[in-house]
Amino acid sequence: MRTTIRSATAADVAQILIFIRALAVYERAPDAVTATEERLLRDGFGPRPFYRCLMAEHEGKPAGFAFYFFNYSTWKGRPGIYLEDLFVEPAFRGLGIGRALLEAVAADALQEGCDRLQWEVLDWNTQAIDFYRAMGAEFLDEWRNVRLEGEALARLARRTRAQAIGDGDAAAPGESRASPAHTFARHGFAGGEAEDADAQRSVPPSGEPSVPAGESAP
Repeated sequence: MRTTIRSATAADVAQILIFIRALAVYERAPDAVTATEERLLRDGFGPRPFYRCLMAEHEGKPAGFAFYFFNYSTWKGRPGIYLEDLFVEPAFRGLGIGRALLEAVAADALQEGCDRLQWEVLDWNTQAIDFYRAMGAEFLDEWRNVRLEGEALARLARRTRAQAIGDGDAAAPGESRASPAHTFARHGFAGGEAEDADAQRSVPPSGEPSVPAGESAP
């Protein structure tokens, strides 16, 4: 029986969303998915793609996917890949499809000059953890994942915009306003925040702690 791995196309968006929802169910968060086909189409296959996706098919049937995007290591001065989702349908597990998807992502990473491939796994998914450890993956237990979203993200952004307007950066009609980067360059952080912010190093951003959680040992 034959398994094929190929790059996703715009025609695969509906199936990609099916995989995403199935993974959320596996990870015990079925109501967490708010993605739509329209967003996935825009953000993956529009003029400015934000992600790449590989589709696995077994005997012509959708079997799984790998969903990833690029990040960058400031310490190494090299790009990397963050694997957001890796999922294989239960009916197709045990056939090596998960491993084949990982190998394909790793090959893409090397072709693009990337220095590393990174992902997350839920701490209760011991089968996946054992699988990744056996292939030589390093577990960064000393790091904590940090996320800012929803109202907290909007609140932080509003503070930046308010500072720009208060300092005379509001644009006149027909003119573009200064970007947040320009605002920080001119004004810096307020108070003692600079020391705290500058002392932080962040791991690559991600969505739900998803990646290999949906994949049992191939």
